[in-house]
Amino acid sequence: MTDPILPRIRPAIAALAPYRQGKQAGPEAFKLSSNENPFEPLPSVVDALQRATPINRYPDATAGRLRERLAARYAVDPNQVHVAAGSVSILHQLILATSSVGDEVIYAWRSFEAYPSLPLVAGATGVQVPLTADSRHDLDAMADAVTDRTRAIILCTPNNPTGPIITGDEFANFVERVPADVLIVLDEAYAEFVTAPDAIDGLAERVFERHPNVVVLRTFSKAYGLAGLRIGYAIGNEKVLDAARTTGIPLSVTGAAENAAIASLDAEKELLARVDVIVERRTRLVEGLRAQGWDVPDAQGNFVWLPTGEQTDAAAATLVQNDLIVRPFSGDGIRISVGEEDSVARILDVAAALRGAL
Repeated sequence: MTDPILPRIRPAIAALAPYRQGKQAGPEAFKLSSNENPFEPLPSVVDALQRATPINRYPDATAGRLRERLAARYAVDPNQVHVAAGSVSILHQLILATSSVGDEVIYAWRSFEAYPSLPLVAGATGVQVPLTADSRHDLDAMADAVTDRTRAIILCTPNNPTGPIITGDEFANFVERVPADVLIVLDEAYAEFVTAPDAIDGLAERVFERHPNVVVLRTFSKAYGLAGLRIGYAIGNEKVLDAARTTGIPLSVTGAAENAAIASLDAEKELLARVDVIVERRTRLVEGLRAQGWDVPDAQGNFVWLPTGEQTDAAAATLVQNDLIVRPFSGDGIRISVGEEDSVARILDVAAALRGAL
């Protein structure tokens, strides 16, 4: 039997591997592969989800109530707020709005594994700039990589999966080197976990006002624990965000997600107390791993990075055998999300054995 004739697929898309989600975990294992919040939703958030949301009706396409709430929080016009199904959806929209065939999109590498696919899907070329030896963005090299074909630059801070931040001074110097007509996306998905006093905070420092080419991304998936509802937002220039809204899939934010996000903002004090717990566990993990001899970079997200190099796959397999479901990046290292309290001691025990074996 001959193979059926299929529609023509762009060669670049046919060669692109689909996004690979973190491995799921069995009932006895710790799922530390997807940077999820280990805490169950607050009762008030559950109540918001259970309120009458007519699923036979479309949601508000603009997520207007949430946009109004975020606009008031950050003292901006609601049109300077864009809400979509996760911050990566907004990033996808922005790349589609700015970049096409012959254009270039610059990002650090290694960084968030979805970044390489974004320019490719848009028809553009991704330009990867290696991280520094201490796993940080090399902003000088990224600025040097800008050409007249550059349309967008993605900065992930804290960097996923390695952990370090970009400082405010570094960002200020970088923006001055980038042409004003090149979009800079400041991806701050893990901002709530940052404790470094010199870290850039795009919203607190209102960089989008001084630099209209800068858009700041945030999400409710991590610190707020709404990963399963897919909701994130951007703050930036209205015209830039209008372009993102134009390329987005309509009605992608559900009413339930909007209700839960608003309830999370109402309960922010309780939620950020949980963030403090995660940060404390992160600190113990980093200190414990470093004491064993691991060269762990500065960790400012809700995860830590083990630079296991060529031994990555074998090390990850050992962790999985001990019911620690982690995220390996072959040839580079392993990202371990900060999870339940009981997982901390197990990680340190297994890592100590690994250290002796590698």
